[in-house]
Amino acid sequence: MDVRLTSEQRQLRDAASKLADDLGPSAVSDLDDESRIARLEKVVESTGWRDLRSDGASAVEVAIVAEEFGRGLVDVPFLGPVLADDALRHLVEGPHRYTAVVGGEAIDARGFDRGLVLDENKVSTVDLGPTRDGVDLTRLRADVVGETTAAGDLTTEQAERNLALALVATTADLVGVSRGAHATAVEYAKLREQYGATIGSYQAVAHLLAEGLALIEGSISVLRHAAWAVDELPTDEALQAARIAKLYCARTARTVCETSIQVHGGIGNTWECVVHVYLRRALTSTELFPVSLEEIQIGLS
Repeated sequence: MDVRLTSEQRQLRDAASKLADDLGPSAVSDLDDESRIARLEKVVESTGWRDLRSDGASAVEVAIVAEEFGRGLVDVPFLGPVLADDALRHLVEGPHRYTAVVGGEAIDARGFDRGLVLDENKVSTVDLGPTRDGVDLTRLRADVVGETTAAGDLTTEQAERNLALALVATTADLVGVSRGAHATAVEYAKLREQYGATIGSYQAVAHLLAEGLALIEGSISVLRHAAWAVDELPTDEALQAARIAKLYCARTARTVCETSIQVHGGIGNTWECVVHVYLRRALTSTELFPVSLEEIQIGLS
């Protein structure tokens, strides 16, 4: 495989990065800014990125957007709709105005009133109730209400590739969260002074940040392979690559986020510090389509 991004993929990454930087929350207080969220929603909707798969995009391209949105803590739906679109593209033409339902609740529901349920290979749709806050302050959830409506059946391969995509998309979000939390810690270490010097000049802090960067680089590598595998390898190999990536990147994200809190010192343990928002998102993405070490070991046996 060639892990280098094409020129079109680099343009997609740059566009997603700019959107996240321009309209994503830069502070905890921004999470309550409804006018910012409305502008962000309008732009994301106009890009068509929620329908990437039905537009013929690869899993690599889905991962590119998911990673940048995780880095910028983008707080309008992308993960749920893009997974729903991936399933529905095999049954009906897009665009698809649904978000994915996992475990009886929509995982990314702000502004959505219909959810898509994938049970093994059976696809159905269902109404959603009011949105509510959860651990992740950037993604609202909603319970399903009423009866489901059958939408059709996927083949076994289509269902398995959808699961592989779900693992890769949440993994990409974790990689982005790691990058965002690490960058926040680095910037803080450049500015915060103790004993007459910036804390980043102290070896103990510098080594923590360097170790975090090394973990992130490893995460990017394993993510790129897993994203490529979704469309290019047999389903069993694609799922195995996705599971390995998910487990590795989930552990990295937790380590990097907790290190960022540590670097911030006392302020890192307050609600005002944005780093806890990164940690909350990392923990939530870890528990979406979770992977255990035992699953990977069984796959390797």
